[in-house]
Amino acid sequence: MRLPKLLIAFLVLCPPLLADDAPKEIPLWPNGAPGSEGRRGEAELAKDYWVRNIHNPSITVYLPKEKANGTAVVICPGGGHRELVFNAEGAEPARFLNSLGVAAFALKYRLAREAGSPYKIEDHAREDAKRAMRLVRRRAAEWNVDPRRVGMMGFSAGGEVLSMVAFGPSAGDSAAPDPIDRLSSRPDFALFIYPGPLGVPGMLPADAPPAFLLVADDDETGAAGVITTLLERYREAHVPVEAHVFAHGRHAFNMGNRSSLVSIKAWPQRMADWLADSGLLSQTPSDKP
Repeated sequence: MRLPKLLIAFLVLCPPLLADDAPKEIPLWPNGAPGSEGRRGEAELAKDYWVRNIHNPSITVYLPKEKANGTAVVICPGGGHRELVFNAEGAEPARFLNSLGVAAFALKYRLAREAGSPYKIEDHAREDAKRAMRLVRRRAAEWNVDPRRVGMMGFSAGGEVLSMVAFGPSAGDSAAPDPIDRLSSRPDFALFIYPGPLGVPGMLPADAPPAFLLVADDDETGAAGVITTLLERYREAHVPVEAHVFAHGRHAFNMGNRSSLVSIKAWPQRMADWLADSGLLSQTPSDKP
């Protein structure tokens, strides 16, 4: 069968882009995560909206196709540490951030409350998130990222992981054989979306990152109280913070796409405004001509 000349020209000039454009998943530890030695060979389970059985933690890389500004965000999806709501709280926010020129990295961290899990939130989930921050900084040049503008975003249980990374020890080990482990894991800014209570300190450390806080007042999990507490801690520490408490929306409204509420549907724009006002959507000085 002979192909029309126009089709042949299109195939020659416009080769398939799907394979190259698809987000790439990168393991945090190429040789396997410490503490997962007995279960490294097990496959992840994914169905509908969730991912489970994570024994090889990873980041999925979403890079902006246009107007990259050097800012990056590591995204920690929620799911109660039993599963990850990866599409709605990983891929969707990543694509929204890409539309702002921000590189995004959706994290699959180990789940401490999944049935039969050998993991602990304070150990394994936190270490996965810290490693993700360090990995992004290590490969910043490759991904057109400014290593001084790498933040972290956490939804629900992912907000607890964010708290543990943002407010805990973050210095790298200068003597570590792996150069990734020599870098800081501290986020340069933090985006808390209806977070859980774990990891919230009684007093913010002096190097706490500036934060954006968001929740619905009728959140049935108590996340509104967590946001209130975080706001108080930030104000006591005189660290820049912005908080949004919507009257309605309940818990787990994700990026607002499934809600009928105008305020919830529009909440990502509030985050975009904060990023812009914080200078994080402008081109980094090193990238300017």
